[in-house]
Amino acid sequence: MKKFFYLAALVCGMAMTSCTSVVPLAATSNNVGSKCGTATETRILGIFPFKGDHGIEAAAKNGGIKKISHVDVEHFNVLGYIYTKTTTRVYGE
Repeated sequence: MKKFFYLAALVCGMAMTSCTSVVPLAATSNNVGSKCGTATETRILGIFPFKGDHGIEAAAKNGGIKKISHVDVEHFNVLGYIYTKTTTRVYGE
């Protein structure tokens, strides 16, 4: 019975494994503005786009930004690459 409990706990722990990381992607010499635009894309199995566009141009457009100061990218995944969400944040004026 103990082995079954440990195995069940291991499987449940693996099912809830996720990771989020934020990485600075780019910077320019423009002043840091007060605006922030985001764009998000989700994927299944790391290959198949499910919804959205996480490009820098889409994020700048969503935030009404004309001059980009810097860009951050946030990656979130569950169980490796079964489900991934990538969010691009663009800052500027």
